[in-house]
Amino acid sequence: MLLLIRHGESTANAAGLLVGRADAPLTAAGRRQAAALGSILGSGSVPVTTLISSPLRRALDTAQSLGLGVPVTIDHRWVEVDYGEEDLRPLDQIGTALRRHWQSGSSFRPAGGETLHEVGERVRAACAELFARDGEGARRAHGAVAVVSHVSPIKAAVAWALGADDDLAWRLHLATGSLTVIGWSEEHPVLETFNAVPPLTGAMLPPRDPDRA
Repeated sequence: MLLLIRHGESTANAAGLLVGRADAPLTAAGRRQAAALGSILGSGSVPVTTLISSPLRRALDTAQSLGLGVPVTIDHRWVEVDYGEEDLRPLDQIGTALRRHWQSGSSFRPAGGETLHEVGERVRAACAELFARDGEGARRAHGAVAVVSHVSPIKAAVAWALGADDDLAWRLHLATGSLTVIGWSEEHPVLETFNAVPPLTGAMLPPRDPDRA
């Protein structure tokens, strides 16, 4: 089972900024969001045995604030999309033309930045590695893999699970401090839970299914 956690609220999120690679720390509210998720994951029927994080501070802070007692491994493939010159721009100052370019396709590259297709490529590689049939990743029966990441990589992982293209990102909303769960059927990934936020404890972690790791 793969548990995808969007980091808690950062100072940039609270200020209404578009934040990609800028290294904004968590707010006090963001730390509370992480702690709330950690209490749910820690009491779940499937223990977290592997904890992976984006290298950015807001993700690492979240991983630590989960309080799971599991060492954190950094994987750069789970870093947020690079917005280039648009990073830290106030959201209400992003022009209509730029929004249309972004939503026109996953191949659009902001000046000095990264395309959503490139995000999708690195995330799909990370997911395929975790779910490798002969590996010891998210398919393990005795534990779950938790990944603390960002909006764009988690949306890319959902697209991978659903067999969709990277343009799906524009049809998804992901809250800070949220949990998305991807399981595994006989032959393919399965989206179990999307964008769950505490205190929705009953719906956040699916019951253990012997056919899904």
